[in-house]
Amino acid sequence: MIRINQVVTSVLFILTSFIVFGQEQNAIPMTFSEAYEQMHQNSFVLKQAGFEVREKEADKKAAFGLRAPRVFVTATAVQMADPLTLDLTPVRDAITPLYEALGKYGNFSGVPNPDPATSGVMPTLPDDISTKAMRAKLLEGEATINAAEWNKMIQEKQFASVNANFVWPLYTGGKINAANKAAQIYEEEAGLHKEQKEGELLSELATRYYGLVLAEQACKVRGQVAEAMKKHLFDSQKLSEQGQIAKVEYLHAQVANSDAERELKKADREATIVKRALQNTMAISDSSDLTPASQLFILKNIEDENFFIELALRNNPLLQQVDSKRELAATGVKLEKSNYLPSVAITGTYDLADKDLSPYVPQWMVGVGLNWSLFEGNARRQKLQSAQFKEDQVEQAGLKAEEDIKTVIKKMHQQLGMQVEQLEELDKTLEFAKTYVESRDKAFHEGLSTSTELVDANLLLAKVKIDRLQAMYNYDVTLAALLQICGSPDMFLAYQSSSQVIIESF
Repeated sequence: MIRINQVVTSVLFILTSFIVFGQEQNAIPMTFSEAYEQMHQNSFVLKQAGFEVREKEADKKAAFGLRAPRVFVTATAVQMADPLTLDLTPVRDAITPLYEALGKYGNFSGVPNPDPATSGVMPTLPDDISTKAMRAKLLEGEATINAAEWNKMIQEKQFASVNANFVWPLYTGGKINAANKAAQIYEEEAGLHKEQKEGELLSELATRYYGLVLAEQACKVRGQVAEAMKKHLFDSQKLSEQGQIAKVEYLHAQVANSDAERELKKADREATIVKRALQNTMAISDSSDLTPASQLFILKNIEDENFFIELALRNNPLLQQVDSKRELAATGVKLEKSNYLPSVAITGTYDLADKDLSPYVPQWMVGVGLNWSLFEGNARRQKLQSAQFKEDQVEQAGLKAEEDIKTVIKKMHQQLGMQVEQLEELDKTLEFAKTYVESRDKAFHEGLSTSTELVDANLLLAKVKIDRLQAMYNYDVTLAALLQICGSPDMFLAYQSSSQVIIESF
């Protein structure tokens, strides 16, 4: 019965190996550089950041438009309680007596002769004729005055108009300049935010890509352990049948074989999980199978921590955003100061169409206006102080950010050195573990060692191999994070392909 179970187990293991091998053949090998390029093309995060940049570019153009005149059309329909009138009756009453008195009792002389035939001989009319003519004119004027409309309609109580207007600011005390400067800073910030996201994504890609490399290499190590345990089970069975070892040793070999197969399946599941995470980072579908073509690596030598600190102080997007915040705070101070200054603008209006609008309203008007707020309580001074405090706040935040980044870089640089040291020690341990497995295997076949000791030796060898892979993985992830903080994530690709690289694969 035991032999049948062993045969079934072996067949299933072989079939599983063929299936996995077939899947690996169908998987698309992809280097880290190719994965980075595909992530850069597909990433929703980068596309979102790109749209943010375009948004701020549009805002900048809109701010520049504040310098141009603003032309707009207004339409007005008005209903008043009463029409507008102008009562000039008092004027009529004041001048009518004058006309009446002069028209009846006035004496006039020197009136020009209106007759061309006699005007040469007699240029002026005689006094009696002059008086008669002037009195007639004055009485005629009095009649005209009395007949005139002295309560004048100025505007109907219902009217409408459509006007074209423009306003062209000439001087705003610096408000328009401040708005344009702020828009430029926001545009630069959007670009820096995109660079920050690119760095974060490269670090995430390195974590998941090399995490998949680690997972697949761990699967190979677990596969090696499973093969070794399978061989050990076969040898234990033979030795048990021949009576060279106790049955308990054979049973222990069966347990070890089952554990190895379980760990192999677990490692394969973990690799699948990491692969899904990598596909998410690359923004590709789950059906797009891939396998990493690049291997885990470390560098023989790397620059000292001061090199990376100087690189970060120049290129770190967060520090550059702090610089932008400094400029923005300084612009805010200028904006608050501009509230103390006047604003000057050219304004104009043109009557395009109207209904029942007063004929006394001109068709167009152009003028220059000034607006100067002289007193607003204590609000302007407090707002100016608030802007100045904001400037000081950003300055202190920038100094703190610089110190934090220096500390993180020093820590990561130490971690890189620690991983290299661990790998050097594990190199020695690996040779000891290989020798230990060989000696235990030989001793087991000679009956001088137990199954437990041989299994432990194989597990120790697997642990050392995985620890080596883990150390290299930690090195790669730390290096990517370090270069992200330095604001130079592309250097990771250069380091990966440099001549200083040491790779590891089982």
